[in-house]
Amino acid sequence: MAKPGEQSSSSNHETPDFSMRGSRPMNGMTTGIVKPKNTMITVRRIWGYIRPHRRGMIAVFLFTLVSTVLSLTAPYLLGMAVDDYIVPGNYKGLIGLCGILMSVYAGTALTAWLQQHVMVKVSQESVQEMRKDIFAKLQLLPLRFFDTKTHGELMSRTTNDIENVSGTLNSSVTQLISSVLSLVGSLFIMLYLNVWLTLLSMVTIPFVMLFTKTVASRTRKHFSGQQSHLGELNGFIEETVSGQKVVQVYRREKAAAEQFDDKNKKLTDASIQAQIYSGTVGPVMNVLNNLSFALIAAVGGYMSFRDWTSVGVVVAFLNYSKQFQRPLNDLANQFNLVQSAVAGAERVFEIIDTESEYIGDPDIHKSGEIRGTVKFEQVSFSYKEGVPILKDVSLSAKPGQTIALVGPTGAGKTTIINLLTRFYEIHSGSITIDGMDIRQMNKDDLRRKLGIVLQDAYVFSDSIRENIRYGRLDATNEEITAAAKLANAHDFISKLPQGYDTLIASGGSNLSQGQRQLLTIARAVLADPAILILDEATSSIDTRTEMHIQAAMKTLMQGRTSFVIAHRLSTIREADQILVIHQGGISERGTHEELLQKKGFYYNLYNSQFKISG
Repeated sequence: MAKPGEQSSSSNHETPDFSMRGSRPMNGMTTGIVKPKNTMITVRRIWGYIRPHRRGMIAVFLFTLVSTVLSLTAPYLLGMAVDDYIVPGNYKGLIGLCGILMSVYAGTALTAWLQQHVMVKVSQESVQEMRKDIFAKLQLLPLRFFDTKTHGELMSRTTNDIENVSGTLNSSVTQLISSVLSLVGSLFIMLYLNVWLTLLSMVTIPFVMLFTKTVASRTRKHFSGQQSHLGELNGFIEETVSGQKVVQVYRREKAAAEQFDDKNKKLTDASIQAQIYSGTVGPVMNVLNNLSFALIAAVGGYMSFRDWTSVGVVVAFLNYSKQFQRPLNDLANQFNLVQSAVAGAERVFEIIDTESEYIGDPDIHKSGEIRGTVKFEQVSFSYKEGVPILKDVSLSAKPGQTIALVGPTGAGKTTIINLLTRFYEIHSGSITIDGMDIRQMNKDDLRRKLGIVLQDAYVFSDSIRENIRYGRLDATNEEITAAAKLANAHDFISKLPQGYDTLIASGGSNLSQGQRQLLTIARAVLADPAILILDEATSSIDTRTEMHIQAAMKTLMQGRTSFVIAHRLSTIREADQILVIHQGGISERGTHEELLQKKGFYYNLYNSQFKISG
């Protein structure tokens, strides 16, 4: 074999930098919500999840290094086989060299498998932390955030988008390391074998980089659109399936299908555009690579014919030129995954960066034991700027009193409760408990003092026992049973096949609405709150069940400040004070008898329900 050093000893060329360049931020974190435009910041934040697994990444690098070195050795051995054994006719030596070559290929495969094995573990553990962070953030976000996002979109971000990141980490990180090592190693060996052929192989690289940059700028936009439309489609499917009964009752099947087709078409169009642009990378790169290969073969053949180099060097060089072009191809072909993953990661980080509620700050005052004096002083609030819901609302409740809120739908009754629990923050005025402004109270501590029973009786897919225990996680089984008895839920629970261990189906479909409501009331009983909030808790329950609940509620409300929202006015006759909420303010207040005597809004509302003539 000709001495390779004779062709390259006088050359001194720097290794070109083929990495994608971009503006490098001062740090890996952003202020506010990450905009879906900055790839470098997003990549650095993804790397932040990988960084704790340094040992695994070091192992991946070492396995990749060994695999790359072995793969770079194989073409050199092929050139040696041509010059030292095939041309001279030394077939005995050729057999030995072939054995060495087979061992090199086997070692390459083994180390490649090991690198992939370790990288899968690293990527899955990194994505596990990302899932943990986004789910933890969802628990801390205010209700206002969920008012602007569909459940399907949030599900898409916590599943599809993170799975995109996971798939890319599994393949692209090792591919990147391998490609860089292969590029550098192939370049140095090519320079060592023949400088002129190396320069010739560089002719197509500027075209590759220009084409790659052009495609990347276009695919990024389309992959972002694809992820956005996928979230919208998931949200629509989730809502339609959940409300299928309503869809069928109002014969909206055709309209729902048309809406689905529209959203599905938008997703399809965005996906087609993204895939078309990214799909052009492979064919174009193959054309450029084949042109480069043909050019090198022609020139190398001519050089060997003129005895400027050996046939073995040309054979080896052609293999190295393929190994040099392959990493560029691999990086280009990764755009499909990388662009989709970056778009998905940005949507995940958008949620993680959303400002959370003020839940556990130790600097906020903890209220300790509270007696239950509640005051609203000229409280105003609006969900949308310029559209007031509450205007200068003032009310007070003494410890142990029951305050009933009545009025037409949309008057602001539930809003008052949302402000008391700090699900939303007031715009002006103040709300105090025992003289302390609730904005100065730790939210977690505040809500621990409140017991809430909502109109929508939500139960989890778990046992009945654990659903009640949700009110206080350290409660004993005996305390759970006692709470169920107080809420008049024990009788129906005892008749179930597994009693308290009966598993509740998704959405509580194996229980009636009244049974689900009794469980939520038992949950509130177990929590033993200082302030009780009943938001139309009996509106979906039959009259007989309501009688059982009223008896339980009467016992539960003793000694507690209670706020009751009710459409059924029969449930609030014994309230200490009834507030009529109308047009964002309190239009009437007093006891049941006092309000009837006034013959105002409450009087008319009461008469309309019970059909009593005036």
